[in-house]
Amino acid sequence: MKSNNKRDNSRKIKLNSTLVILFIFILSPFLLKAQTLEDLEKKISSLSNQVSNLKYTHDKILKQIDDINWVKRLEDFAYVDKVRMTGPPSKSTNSTGKGVGNPTVFWSYVFIPNNIDLNKKYPLIVFPHGGVHGNFGIGNIHVVKELILQGYVIVAPEYRGSTGYGKGFQQKIDYGALEIDDSKASRDYMLENYDFLDKNRVGIMGWSHGGMHALLNVFNYPDSYTVAYAGVPVSDLIMRLGYMNDSYRRLFSASYHIGKEVFQNVKEYRRRSPAFNAHKLKTPLLIHANTNDDDVLIEEVEHLISALKANNKKFDYQIYEDFPGGHHFDRIDSYGAKEVRLKVYKYLEKHLNPESPFRDLKDLIRQSYFPIKEK
Repeated sequence: MKSNNKRDNSRKIKLNSTLVILFIFILSPFLLKAQTLEDLEKKISSLSNQVSNLKYTHDKILKQIDDINWVKRLEDFAYVDKVRMTGPPSKSTNSTGKGVGNPTVFWSYVFIPNNIDLNKKYPLIVFPHGGVHGNFGIGNIHVVKELILQGYVIVAPEYRGSTGYGKGFQQKIDYGALEIDDSKASRDYMLENYDFLDKNRVGIMGWSHGGMHALLNVFNYPDSYTVAYAGVPVSDLIMRLGYMNDSYRRLFSASYHIGKEVFQNVKEYRRRSPAFNAHKLKTPLLIHANTNDDDVLIEEVEHLISALKANNKKFDYQIYEDFPGGHHFDRIDSYGAKEVRLKVYKYLEKHLNPESPFRDLKDLIRQSYFPIKEK
């Protein structure tokens, strides 16, 4: 009897083992497939991150090329430097995180005319670049050269959020808020470190988002600037995000930025919009806009102009009708663009008194576009 039980148990064990093996054999393709899919998803995610990070590497390379170009293109006119300075600490939701409360370190370009007399005082131009995420590129070459030739020293801040300095720095963006303080910090740095600058002759100028920097700087720090120029300036973020597309809006609602859409926090977007800060103006200001601008619509700038007028502010402005070049109408190299820029320079000249202002348009063109010495 015991012998039979042993044989039965042995058969059961063999049968169970066979069933287990058979079960594993049947399921093995599915298990392998599941494992393969999981691995593929991980690999795809990893590759996606690598591709995304390549963009920041690419931006760094382009910025390094720009640095070389600036020196090369201006070596006959100016000393070109790039210096590091600090702005306010970035905002953080982690009050005990590493480095919380430390000032934000950023770069700025410095352009100094190579014929300056160190025994004299010179006017300073703060020149913030445009773009939600942008940088001070070589496309500004002729404006910079024209300012240098007139005797201006220039600082161009690569404020937080600028491209070309890595993902971490780009995601420090604080559009219309702490980045404005970075521009102001570049102004302060120059006056503290270059004793040939006149603290009573400091102007700020910019186009598009750079024009917004110019506006918010003179609104927030009226005693720090003598004059300002705002070309096609971003003026009303609430209106702007209403007519821009979803991808543009996502730049602002990103978790590392404002973090909310306009309808979720209207007051925050108002706080960052020049049109809602117009009551603060005390500084001489020139505004230019173009009716065929397809980036900053004329309605935005008209809101700013209306707000300034409603607050009885004294300022100057001109709206150009369908001027060739659209958003870049006075920054390109056409004859008409140079005419408009000369108006800007004449406005700055009244308040900053540079040593060698352009006499007329012919003088601007000759000096900036073909500086050939007469025999």
